[in-house]
Amino acid sequence: MKLSTKEIFTIPNILSYIRLLLIPIFVYIYVTSDGPSDYYIAAIIILISGLTDLFDGLIARKFNQITELGKTVDPVADKLTQAAIVGCLMFRYEYMWILVVLLVVKELFMGINGLILLKKGRKLDGAMWFGKVSTAVFYAATFILIGFPEISSQLATILMFITGIFLGLSFILYIPEFLKLYRNK
Repeated sequence: MKLSTKEIFTIPNILSYIRLLLIPIFVYIYVTSDGPSDYYIAAIIILISGLTDLFDGLIARKFNQITELGKTVDPVADKLTQAAIVGCLMFRYEYMWILVVLLVVKELFMGINGLILLKKGRKLDGAMWFGKVSTAVFYAATFILIGFPEISSQLATILMFITGIFLGLSFILYIPEFLKLYRNK
């Protein structure tokens, strides 16, 4: 499949590219932080990333700029951003490894089943509402954990617990969606 310049450079796709470019910048600023202002900058980068994620989908739908390339680049940017966030936070917060495990299990399940179904000519039609809510909770909680590293360990644990609940619920709610796709011939 040959991609046209017009398809490559839609506004939603450019926003996804920006998200990809923000990942190494965020990681560098976060791991080299030596004071609150550095953490604030890292949090602002994640806020910008989250907003570009929100707007790329809205713009793509509203202005009919949904492309096959965008359907690939957007989720890749999402997953790489989330991986970078939890990877960085794992070194700061004791229980972050639980979110890492949940995220990996959920994404492996979705990715493997997505590929199997794609070979059968079926696929999920974009993210479901519960996946979007889970992502919003993830970004809100991790924004706080990144931007306010001086919060108490109890509050950090509560934020991680809430995020874990939403990730787990999203995972559980995606299972019947995939089962429906397997049953439809």
